[in-house]
This record gives sequence, C-alpha cells and structure tokens, in this order.
Amino acid sequence: MTYSTQSRHGLSLVPEMAYGVTPVSPAMTRLRHTGCDLALTKTTIESDEIREDRQISHLIPGQHSARGDVEFELNYGGVDDLLAAVCYSDWSANILKTGTDQSSFTFERAFNDIGQYQHFTGCVMDEMTLSLQPQSLVTGRFSVRGKSMTQTDSPLDASIDAGSTNRPMDSYTGALKEGGFSLALVAGLDLKIENGAEQVFVLGEETANGSIAGRSRVSGELTAYFEDAALINKFIDKTNSSLEVSLSGEGGSYDILLPNILYTGADAPVRGDKVVTLSLPFVALYDAAEATNIKITRTAA
Repeated sequence: MTYSTQSRHGLSLVPEMAYGVTPVSPAMTRLRHTGCDLALTKTTIESDEIREDRQISHLIPGQHSARGDVEFELNYGGVDDLLAAVCYSDWSANILKTGTDQSSFTFERAFNDIGQYQHFTGCVMDEMTLSLQPQSLVTGRFSVRGKSMTQTDSPLDASIDAGSTNRPMDSYTGALKEGGFSLALVAGLDLKIENGAEQVFVLGEETANGSIAGRSRVSGELTAYFEDAALINKFIDKTNSSLEVSLSGEGGSYDILLPNILYTGADAPVRGDKVVTLSLPFVALYDAAEATNIKITRTAA
C-alpha cells in the first residue's frame, strides 16, 4: 500500500477571470511553498428538536467554503501575483500600492505519489505576513479564503509552468530605514496585511456567491536593540514615522515602504541576562503623498 508523503506535495495556481470559475484548459504555474493546509470546510446545522431520550435527531451540512494558509520563502518573482492580490491591486510600472480590485485564483494541491488532486476555486488572499529575522531566510504566509473544493484523480494541467526559480532571499542582505534614516540595530521585523475578507452567501446555494473585503489594515512589529530613547519617545510623543525595508537576491529586489506609521507600544522586557530589546508594534496609516499605506517597488537585476 502506498501512502501520501509530504515531500511529494505539489501546489499550483491560475488566475480566474470570474470569481470561482476556473479557466478552460488552465495554464497552471507552480507555487513554491514550505507548507499548506488549504482544505474544504463545512458548517453544520443542528436540529433543536427535543426528544425524550435526549438524543440529537438531525445534523444537516450547511455552507461550503475553503480556507487555509500557504507558507513560503520569499524569492524574486515567486509570489508577485499573490502580492498584488493581497493588496487588492496590480503592478503599475513595477510599483504596487493598496487598491480596491479583487483577484481570485484556482489552486491545485497535488498528492503526486498517490495520484490525487484537490481543486480549490474562488481563492482570495485575505491576509499576508512577512517575517525578517537575523540569520534566516525571509519567510511569509498567505491566508486564503476559497469558494469550494473538488477531489479528483486528474490534474488541471499536465505540464505545469515552473514559475520563478530564483534562490530565496535572506534577511542579512537587506537594509532598513526608520524615519528616513538607516537603522542598524534591528533584531527583527514582522509585517502583516489584513483585508477582512468575508464571503457572501445567498439562499439556494451552498457555496459563496462572492467575496467582499473590509478595510486594508497594515501593521507589524519592529524589534530593535535598546541603545537610546529615540524610538520610545516616538511612541510616547505620538510621533508619526516611516519604515522602509529593502530586500535583494537572485533575480532582483523588493523595496517595501510604509510611508506613515504610528507606534502603538514600546516594551523593553527583561528575562535573564541577554541584551535588552525594544518591541515596537505599529500600524501603517494612509499617506497623502504616496496615496497608500504600503508601497512595494520591484527591480529586476
């Protein structure tokens, strides 16, 4: 008997022209990933009928949807379509800003060693996290909300495009600016984009009729070694600032600008005898000059 192994898992995607509709003869592109738990979910409706034997008489399956996370290591060109999707926008002259246009995808999970495939339609990028830590690769996670899933023994595309083959980016090749000035003593940076996506259900259909987004929320946390009071004072004085991180690697670079941030905390925890670090959570606000709360610029090598 052959069991499915995680090392043979494949993941690919194709953009949809309409929500929940996979293109005819789709040209799938491989999505490099480090983890995936995208799955079908169902709500249930439990009968309120009262019985003298205390039993539950009926449990009825309700609405169908799909959700899960896709984890990845950032490489140039590897997730550009998904970056645009989580920003509800598109690249314009290699610049990406927050917008209002929703994109959806069909994902395919391939369990290659047993010839089983799962097709997820209407997949919208609800959230993204990006983590930069010392002596490590730049890692991230997309949180996906989908319309539905079908199980099959046939792939959507027999010859999947390989997509980007560039090496993953590391954190020590990049640079970071705070308030327009280089910040050398950074112990870590975490970014998060949230869209508050919600699926729309109508009478007579088990799957979502569409998906709508809430407000764009960009936030994160900067961890820096405690050398003076400059960053703490920005929190105390409610001083707006900015963050800019440049990441480079094989194939090109990304420059991520948060032009208007406000720190919402400044903790300096002490546990043991290690160096003291500042934990500075922040929220990125709309910036009138850039007309966005986040700006990503890509530059090919």
